[in-house]
Amino acid sequence: MSRDAVLQKVRTALGRTPGEPIAEPPSVRLRIPSVDLETRIENMLRAVEALAGKTHRAASAEDARAYVGGVLGGRSAVASNAPFLRQCGIVDLPGVQSGFTDRLALRELCATADVGITSADYALSDTGSLVMLASPAEARLISLLPPVHIAVVPKERLLSGLDELFTILPRLAEQTSSMVLITGPSRTADIEQILVRGVHGPGEIHVVIL
Repeated sequence: MSRDAVLQKVRTALGRTPGEPIAEPPSVRLRIPSVDLETRIENMLRAVEALAGKTHRAASAEDARAYVGGVLGGRSAVASNAPFLRQCGIVDLPGVQSGFTDRLALRELCATADVGITSADYALSDTGSLVMLASPAEARLISLLPPVHIAVVPKERLLSGLDELFTILPRLAEQTSSMVLITGPSRTADIEQILVRGVHGPGEIHVVIL
């Protein structure tokens, strides 16, 4: 079937004629619910746990650092260059390597590290999702390649959901080459409809809200 014949079938189905101008798309409607910070924190923790993730609400930077140290338990880890991790002293924990600028070296380290530690640019409290924008501060490999992912997020970055995110980042492509939404541990049920975690990414995720 020719291209013109295919397009004519599409026009007929849409009730249009050749050369007819395209109608203006409807205006974008973003609805941001009014959710106080305490409720956002509670919703975030509940959503992550419902997805088999682990959570911790830290009372201080020292508390967050102690929790991360406990999860590491002497295992090797690579941390992103996020300033917030440095402020919390997490990059100074034993076994944690950070400050990488060479992508090849970072890839090799992430392939052998037991744990990847990041912050997050934002977090969506309604779904328990971490919003990761690719940047020198947050390399994608760290949150995707090691089998365990720990994210330490300041409470001020908790959003109500996607609508609020898109009001903050209306032109995302101008700000980053990639945005990843991480919602719980990696999981798939492609084979025999049996849920398996850790196939496409970390099978264990910890979210620390400070």
